[in-house]
Amino acid sequence: MTTEIYLDSNATSVVLPAAIAAATDTMGQRYGNPSSTHATGLKAKVLLDEARACAVRLLGVGPGRLMFNSGATEGIQTAVLSALYALRERRDAGEAIGSLLVYGATEHKAVPESLAHWNRLLGLNLTLHKLPVDHNGKHSLSALRAIAGQTAMLCTMAANNETGVITDLAGIEAVLGETACQASWMVDCVQALGKLKLDLSSTRIDYAPFSGHKLHAPKGIGMLYVRAGAPFTPLIMGGGQESGQRSGTENMAGIAALGVVLAALERGDTFRSQADLCSFRARLADSLRAALPGVVFNNPFDMALPTTLNFAVPGLSSRELMDVFDAAEVRVSAGSACSSSKAAPSYVLDAMGLPLWRSAGAIRMSFGPLADEATIAAACARIERCGAALRASCLIPSDRTAVPHDGLLQLGVEGSCSWMVLDAASRSCIVIDPLPDHTARIEAYVRCQNYQVQAVVSTLPNAGRAMLIEALGRHFNRATGADHYGWPANAGQITLENGATASAIKLGAQALASVSGGTGDELRVYLLGATEQQCLPAESVRFAFSARPAQQALQDISTERTLLCPTRDEQNQFCISMKTSSPAIIAADAQLNSSALDSFLQAHPTTRLVDVREPYEFAATIAPAPAGRVALSVPLSRLAEFASVWIQEEQTPLVFFCRSGNRSMKAAQCLRRLGHQQAYSLNGGLALATPLPLAA
Repeated sequence: MTTEIYLDSNATSVVLPAAIAAATDTMGQRYGNPSSTHATGLKAKVLLDEARACAVRLLGVGPGRLMFNSGATEGIQTAVLSALYALRERRDAGEAIGSLLVYGATEHKAVPESLAHWNRLLGLNLTLHKLPVDHNGKHSLSALRAIAGQTAMLCTMAANNETGVITDLAGIEAVLGETACQASWMVDCVQALGKLKLDLSSTRIDYAPFSGHKLHAPKGIGMLYVRAGAPFTPLIMGGGQESGQRSGTENMAGIAALGVVLAALERGDTFRSQADLCSFRARLADSLRAALPGVVFNNPFDMALPTTLNFAVPGLSSRELMDVFDAAEVRVSAGSACSSSKAAPSYVLDAMGLPLWRSAGAIRMSFGPLADEATIAAACARIERCGAALRASCLIPSDRTAVPHDGLLQLGVEGSCSWMVLDAASRSCIVIDPLPDHTARIEAYVRCQNYQVQAVVSTLPNAGRAMLIEALGRHFNRATGADHYGWPANAGQITLENGATASAIKLGAQALASVSGGTGDELRVYLLGATEQQCLPAESVRFAFSARPAQQALQDISTERTLLCPTRDEQNQFCISMKTSSPAIIAADAQLNSSALDSFLQAHPTTRLVDVREPYEFAATIAPAPAGRVALSVPLSRLAEFASVWIQEEQTPLVFFCRSGNRSMKAAQCLRRLGHQQAYSLNGGLALATPLPLAA
């Protein structure tokens, strides 16, 4: 039994149970080669012919070709090769062929990459040209009309994979007719299969690739339609299978499975109606609006497939949204490719002219025509759970004041850090070295928890603080002036371990003291620790903040257990100490495989499991922690706070985990550099953890 709700069907879809049965039967019983003439081969040939005949009827192939292949990418390659090879032959014969290879600005990357590849290999040296789209993702027919006379090949899609926007194929065909354009036309029909009515032979379309795994068939099986009379050159030559159009023994298991899906489409008794799918989308959209204030949909529903929602939320990155949905076991995708830290803007949404925050923060939620009432209802409940987790973590607005946090918080972006020192008892905090990128996040955090900011200080003079101070409004203490570092003029005095006096700001039982980074040095270093009778003993200094290493300035006023918290952290070290080990000598045994975790826990029963995902992920989580143990939530943003305690205790084994194992490995490496050699990371994270059986 699984708790997963899969809403990423535009990437790939769950395989129809009847299709699985057909594939299994073909591999186990009807395993013959359809090219063989004996009875076993003939049985396979019948299956092949029946599947093709169904596809021909369903797609309106008419006198055109329909071949089975490995999927849409192969189909695109075959179509582009066929069209461009014919262009080269015509050019070599002295004909005018046009100068442009035109593709829609929102096409799948496989299309321009294929055009560039075969254009280069065939020596055509034509110009690749993007056909622009409007803010709804619709192709510009006027732009196409202007270049139609120069177009050698045109590539568009029936429906977009990111937004579901449906192409005006009739409008494009009309333009081609009006301008007497002779260009070959390929239409990527991957997202259209089973969602749009297709009658290919009645259109001007020359090539139409399909992929089975986008509509409940297995991966590795697809089809290519070629209009009667359109140029054709085989991509794969060999034994002459598929009537010489695509050599290689047919993937009979895949064809059998795809045939079952096509037959179900033809019968109309298996998949949901358009009305049902539109209703499902509306319910999901309503849940998103209720759970995520300010959510904006990037695709116009009246122009898109009913199975696709593409949205963004102000102030939230696609990485954060992906993480919280994944924690709730709702599988969605970013609207664009992601790096480990943040998503690159979606080229599809950029082409539509949407603002950067929408293209970089986009999430795609897609389901297939097999979706049912129970799945949609469960998804809506999980969306509400995700919204509650984000509100509790102060990432989206809430009518209720969140429970205040205590201790130290680190915010990082592209190798730089901002730090917040928090005191829950007094509802006050201090911000150190705020980055402009963190202004909105810090303001929201302070407002949500109703903190009063005592100071916004920097480790270098005249650093930019004005933007944050302005954003904080009434939550910033403006009662006194401050120097070029933001240090308050009314700060008190405190005595350090070496007898020197330093300016200090009291924050609950702790104090933040300001010291020079060295003789003649403009660098400020801030010490944080518990005070004793107006003194700050070295043993009490838990943290030191500086823009660059300042161990020399700390020698007489801190200890080797004081953690140095940088404002630059290109190597993701989070914090270091006076005795930090080199990363190069960290032991290779820092990773534990999921299969070995149970035995490790039996051998070390006092082990702590530590979840380093962000608080909103922890709050949204559905699945139990690894091995069914209770886990401690310590996000990487709070790692320094907990590390300062762990390195002073008797070393209890720590097993860090996250979704994939990337963040937990950074945590384990940090603790080992600080001298805690019993720190481990769960390799593969929750994604690969062995699930526990669910109770009946």
